[in-house]
Amino acid sequence: MLFERVKSEGLAHYSYIFGHNREAFVIDPSRDVNVYLFLASRKGFRIKYIFETHRNEDYVVGSRELSEKTGAEIFHADSQLDYKYGQEVNDGQEWKVGSYKVEAIYSPGHTKGSMSYLLFDVSLSPWILFTGDALFAGDVGRVDLFGKNNMKEMADMLYDTIFHKFFSLGDGVIVCPAHGAGSVCGGEIADRPWTTIGLEKKLNPKLKFTEKKDFIKNIAKDLEKPYYFKQMEKYNVQGAPVLGSLPVPAPLSPDEFSKTAESSVVLDSRMESSFASAHIPGSISIWKEGIPNFAGWFLPYDKPILLVNETDDPLPVVRLLIRLGYDNIAGCLSGGMLGWNTSGKESASIETIKVQDLCRLLDRGEKIVILDVRGEKELEEKGRIPNALSIPITQLYERMDEVPKRKHVCIFCGSGLRSMMAASLLKKEGWHSLKVALGGLAGWNSNTCPVDL
Repeated sequence: MLFERVKSEGLAHYSYIFGHNREAFVIDPSRDVNVYLFLASRKGFRIKYIFETHRNEDYVVGSRELSEKTGAEIFHADSQLDYKYGQEVNDGQEWKVGSYKVEAIYSPGHTKGSMSYLLFDVSLSPWILFTGDALFAGDVGRVDLFGKNNMKEMADMLYDTIFHKFFSLGDGVIVCPAHGAGSVCGGEIADRPWTTIGLEKKLNPKLKFTEKKDFIKNIAKDLEKPYYFKQMEKYNVQGAPVLGSLPVPAPLSPDEFSKTAESSVVLDSRMESSFASAHIPGSISIWKEGIPNFAGWFLPYDKPILLVNETDDPLPVVRLLIRLGYDNIAGCLSGGMLGWNTSGKESASIETIKVQDLCRLLDRGEKIVILDVRGEKELEEKGRIPNALSIPITQLYERMDEVPKRKHVCIFCGSGLRSMMAASLLKKEGWHSLKVALGGLAGWNSNTCPVDL
């Protein structure tokens, strides 16, 4: 038997491969499909089916890519959408994989046509439920993707899916959702890697609302929708271009890079201290581990992307970008910033300041605008800086006009990573008098500006 969960780092996306008697299926594959090919071939399995639980919004699904390499049949949910690939799944449809049976269960709520897939053991008892985005560990799927006016209707459907369909399967059924903690598809997913129907009944705070009206009231909330969701929705209905393999961006000399940059977006994936010291003017700072969470907010799809990386190997960054549908990667800087600087090209820098030094300046009466780019939940849990201009990093583009251009602005996020990203975005748009605060609230010791808990 083969059963593995595959986690796409950063996106907190979970996909699954199951096989028996040399036949296998994959649930909601990622676009970089070699991991499934490796797992299957290592044990002599042929991937026969690919099942999608819903039209995904936060990553490019790899169904077409995997099907091209294996010949596997694709079955997609959300039958009301005009899919350009695969076959439509029907409620109750069944498949045999080795000695095991899989059954599709209509599971609307997150989307109108979501499907879950129930795997029965050899005795035909319900065993594993692949829930997609309907039910997570500690949370349920968001219901706002079809607009604010439809949230209550979607929440009503999700209640019936979970309380009437899922709960009837039995407490011992293993729940395998499409996402773990940190995903934008659920605001409060628990860091509980494996769970069951029974555990969710007991531990999931959203399922404490057993009356439908209370459930609807508590989950029908309009959450932030990243800019890139629309591109993902388009790709995941029309079918993303088949790559064949990970694209390897050409290494460009400083002269070649400089010419190409005129019509491209430069993404600098180095850590914040490296970016602060020296970077290519106009580049956007998103550290490598932050790309899955933030690239979709700030990188356009209609321009080529150039890379400046910490190392000479661009593939780790490329892998993260293609999962988000950023295929047009025009090249990477050969030799990194060292090569850029030694070639005599102009570079820029951003001033940094330690949190403790910032507090001393505030206590001396210095006039500094503090731009706090933490989210509302962080502010509530960890405390607010009095009189700070609070703009969550994900809202910065649309609220830039609130940031004064003619005053000294110090940007705070609790570490410096998101602050440096914010500084790069502001600087690119014409802000100059910027500083980035390095360090978190643990070092905040201002007497005149204490943190408000």
